[in-house]
Amino acid sequence: MTGFTRLVLIALASLAFTGTSSAQEVAPVMAPAAAAASIQPTEKIDTYAPRFGRTRPVIAVIGENSGTVMSDFVLPYGVLAQSGLADVVSVATQPGLLQLPPLQIQPDNTVAEFDQRYPDGADYVVVPALKKNDDPTLLAWVSAQAAKGATMVSICNGSIVLAKAGLTRGHRATGHWSTHQSRMAAYPDTVWLKNTRYVADGKIVSSAGISAAIPTALALVEAIGGTERARVLATQLGVGDWGSAHNSDAFRITFGDRVTAVTSYFLRPSQDIGIPVAAGVDEMALSLAADAYSATLRTRVHALAQSDAPVRTRNGLMLVPDMVAGQGKPLDWVLPEFDATPSARVLDKALDDIATRYGTAAARFVVLEAEYPWQGR
Repeated sequence: MTGFTRLVLIALASLAFTGTSSAQEVAPVMAPAAAAASIQPTEKIDTYAPRFGRTRPVIAVIGENSGTVMSDFVLPYGVLAQSGLADVVSVATQPGLLQLPPLQIQPDNTVAEFDQRYPDGADYVVVPALKKNDDPTLLAWVSAQAAKGATMVSICNGSIVLAKAGLTRGHRATGHWSTHQSRMAAYPDTVWLKNTRYVADGKIVSSAGISAAIPTALALVEAIGGTERARVLATQLGVGDWGSAHNSDAFRITFGDRVTAVTSYFLRPSQDIGIPVAAGVDEMALSLAADAYSATLRTRVHALAQSDAPVRTRNGLMLVPDMVAGQGKPLDWVLPEFDATPSARVLDKALDDIATRYGTAAARFVVLEAEYPWQGR
């Protein structure tokens, strides 16, 4: 299940919920709340130690073919590949395309091919939130990589995969705000933290919701290449701080969100929009924009290209477009091509546009989905 679908189901299924007072229900989530006392101090990922005679680490970003949360996969891949510090490999559980709704990519390797290519294993494995987080092939491979000494880095509810594999047992960890209670109930042998963007506990690193992927990846860049290298890359991406301070308590579904979900999902027509893609497209900007517009409940997003040929993104992902310009059903509108806006700032830009087009109620779904402390309207 994608993060987008999960949040829709939370909103719709909770219509009958009456256990929260109206004062709590209307609490805003658009701007960070003042909860300094409950925010964890900055975490540090252990400094990279070379293994197997390698001159640089190998980082595998794993996806499950039938459904992987797009930004959970693409953002850490893009940050780590752009750092130039590691060999970053996109990996899928099975042959074929990797579905990152609404995008799809051709991964570099299957898990079997990766094992042949790197029999000693990866140095780091990035695990996004996945549709089938109990896939046997996935769990077996993740467990095997951990046994070979890889540091496991989960993004958002990728921590549930690590928990199912038994890897978070006895560790501190985190995940998306919406699953905190269910994770505590299902995996009581893990110390589940909230109010932190990421947790670094030895070889288990975990992050909060989608927007925490970039800071977590920058923390990993710092562990591999040092603080100055991470600072330069953060500046390029438009990130001022990659520390772990965060207030997840500011995020929750309100009664107004539930009403908006029903009216948007059932009563308002969806629009088909295109996001232009071509060789060298910024995959991080693309994933943030596509995730944002998808989460509004108002749009179906398409990767729009000039041909059906695969497109190599800026940092090496092989993107397969799902729509060709001038073919198929007409689009309601097309986003402008990405400009010089730093990758991480594209989410703010998308939120501003969404608030203008569909209202702040629609923008709230993006904020909740991405666990992003937007300081917009």
